[in-house]
Amino acid sequence: MTRQRVLFITTDPLTEAMPGPAIRAWHLAEALSSDHDVTLVSSVACSRSHPSMDVRFADPQAVAELCDWMTVLVGPGSVVARYPCVGSTDKPVVIDIYDPYHLENLARWSTSLDETDAVVRQLNDVVNQDLARGDFFLCASERQRDFWLGSLTAMGRVNARTHDGDEGLERLLAVVPFGVPAQPPTHDGPGLSGLLPAGRRAWPVLLWGGGVYDWLDPITVLHAVHRLRGELPDIFLVFMGMGHPNPEIPAMPVAESLRSAAHDLGMVPSTVAFNSTWVPYEQRGAALLDATIGVSTNLEHLEARFSFRTRVLDYLWAGLPTVLTAGDVLSQLVEDEGIGVAVPPGDVDAVAKGIARMTAAPPSRETVRAAAQRFGWDKVAAPLLEYCADPWRAADRGRLAQLAAPARQVTEPGCRQPGARELASWGLRAARSACRVARRWAT
Repeated sequence: MTRQRVLFITTDPLTEAMPGPAIRAWHLAEALSSDHDVTLVSSVACSRSHPSMDVRFADPQAVAELCDWMTVLVGPGSVVARYPCVGSTDKPVVIDIYDPYHLENLARWSTSLDETDAVVRQLNDVVNQDLARGDFFLCASERQRDFWLGSLTAMGRVNARTHDGDEGLERLLAVVPFGVPAQPPTHDGPGLSGLLPAGRRAWPVLLWGGGVYDWLDPITVLHAVHRLRGELPDIFLVFMGMGHPNPEIPAMPVAESLRSAAHDLGMVPSTVAFNSTWVPYEQRGAALLDATIGVSTNLEHLEARFSFRTRVLDYLWAGLPTVLTAGDVLSQLVEDEGIGVAVPPGDVDAVAKGIARMTAAPPSRETVRAAAQRFGWDKVAAPLLEYCADPWRAADRGRLAQLAAPARQVTEPGCRQPGARELASWGLRAARSACRVARRWAT
């Protein structure tokens, strides 16, 4: 094995509070740092440090200079569109496509289908630049792998050269799920103490552990909890992260709808609390240990089928039984292992019954934690570690320049060329979907 100089890029902040993509970059880069010289950079902000790797903020010029230094690059989806040096380098490039963000944007809020279509076409072009350039790709599940193999086939990357001697295309696209730390969570930090009602019992405590985005469905959970107050008078629901740590991502419309619905139902502050900030990464364990049940629900949407809900793994890591919307790979795992309940999209009654069931007869925390151990970062990172130990260039490398093409400019009225973070963050739910949900609660 040759020691490599690895440039690892994330487009989210590497700060006290980190969203999922930054957490993933942090741990995968950390896994590589045992054997390689790793520089992990954020294009947004950085205040973290690590004893085994260089961690810093880098603007496009700094990234270009690091592209001269590196021997291997690992970057997120959109890395080719963001940094011209990535598209032009002849060094091995790994692209992490675990977040198919262009699917989220099919549900983008807009005034017209034409505007949504213009944005999605722009993002498809950005995705295709990555697919045309990468030497090696990472995704989060076998289901995602099927999806991305179709995309790679459409781009001409599944061909005689990539197939020759690698019939399963493992040297082109590997499954690297999101992971969990090797050590169990601890009570370091305030936990949920500042959010739970003072002077009275709170039980069960339901935790919505991640952000509130328009392709998710927190309002179904809210109504289920409201329905259960007669049966479980001390039930309490906490939304742990209402404000995204990336300042370039504003609050989405569903967040305002959620707060309004909670006030209209008379649930604030007696039954629900909203944490306005993002819990520091190293303190999230205390909040998870203070909870009784983890919840994560979404509306029926193509994004959900190929999703890999990172905060659900936090629930499993902490031993929390879960109530989840059925349809993705983690909800299937929860059902198969008997450590939670998977429910149909938008079904308030099913969510309420699932919460009641997990309250009355929860699996042991040890059983739930055991299911999480297969996702240890040291295990899931194995394909990336293997690649960086002896990096290869794609077998069809000579054809990549013919495939790569600049993303088209968005010129339709009302649209503009996306900024850096917008390439991976557009995801506002269409107004008609929001109205459809509102009508459901009104009937």
